[in-house]
Amino acid sequence: MMVNKVAASGLITLKLEEYWPSQAMVSFDLKDYLFQELILKEKDFREAIKNHDFSQYQDKVLLVFCSADAIIPAWAYMLVAASAAPYAADIYQGTEEEYLRDYYRKTIAALDPAEYEGQRIVVKGCGDRPVPPAAYLEVTARLRPVARSIMFGEPCSTVPVYKQPLVRK
Repeated sequence: MMVNKVAASGLITLKLEEYWPSQAMVSFDLKDYLFQELILKEKDFREAIKNHDFSQYQDKVLLVFCSADAIIPAWAYMLVAASAAPYAADIYQGTEEEYLRDYYRKTIAALDPAEYEGQRIVVKGCGDRPVPPAAYLEVTARLRPVARSIMFGEPCSTVPVYKQPLVRK
């Protein structure tokens, strides 16, 4: 009789890609609204925002940033937010990478450490989505105080990350 040692091991597999945001993310680069990709002219910008179809961001996460090396006044971000708010599920000032870092930080902070008390945890390392490295750092920091052990990889092939020291009596 064959025994599945992985299933019998009592490991908890944590798949961070399962926490991926459910809404699609779309970028709004302010560079496209700059004069010669250098200067934001208020009158032209206001007109462009007024004529922009923000309904295309319905139920999406709108990532607002400027990829050009330009000084963008704070009110420009506010103007975009005011116009996009009726449509977008969320509006974030930054790139997709920055959004995902913050999103995972908040998501992992919401995990209940009590569910992992004394457990052997494997944080799955590969998947179809590019989970940011910061998420692995966050989950380790969050669960280390309660976990018996934390490993990275697949249950059949792991890299040890943390093991609770034995307490001798």
